Amino acid sequence: MANPPITQELNTEVQAGVEHHVDPKALGFDATMLVALAMAIVVAIMLWKKVPAAIGKALDGKIAAIRSQLDEAAALRAEAEQLKAEYEAKARAADGEAAAILERARNEADATLAKAQTDAAALVERRTRMAEDKIAAEERAAVQQLRATAAEAASKAAARIIAERHDGSADKALIDQAIAGIGSR
Repeated sequence: MANPPITQELNTEVQAGVEHHVDPKALGFDATMLVALAMAIVVAIMLWKKVPAAIGKALDGKIAAIRSQLDEAAALRAEAEQLKAEYEAKARAADGEAAAILERARNEADATLAKAQTDAAALVERRTRMAEDKIAAEERAAVQQLRATAAEAASKAAARIIAERHDGSADKALIDQAIAGIGSR
């Protein structure tokens, strides 16, 4: 009995101790040819449904997205480099400004020091003059006091000497003489 060609199963024949396998066949095609035919049909359907074009569009979309991300990254990098350059310029300007401020502060400190030295010298001179004036005034006061004391002592001594040497009659003669001197004028 022969097996129908479409539904043939594996038959094992044993002849003289050797097993012999029969490959299944359908419509005259063996298994390898059937797989190749199925693959050809799948590829034809994929071409008919334009799957490669859809895959190409999807890949083109991905490529465009990647390129836009690269462009955006390049723009961000350029912006970052510009900001870096700007901040470096600001840092250089700040360094220059700091140096100028430091130099200005040194000049002001030197000027303040010179003014303070001048003011201190003037103050010392003024205080020295005031001390000398005070010493001179004290000397004058001491000389005046000494003169006053000497004049007082001299007048007391003169009064005592006059009192010892003159009596009442001598005083009368002096008074008469003074009156006569006044009248002759």
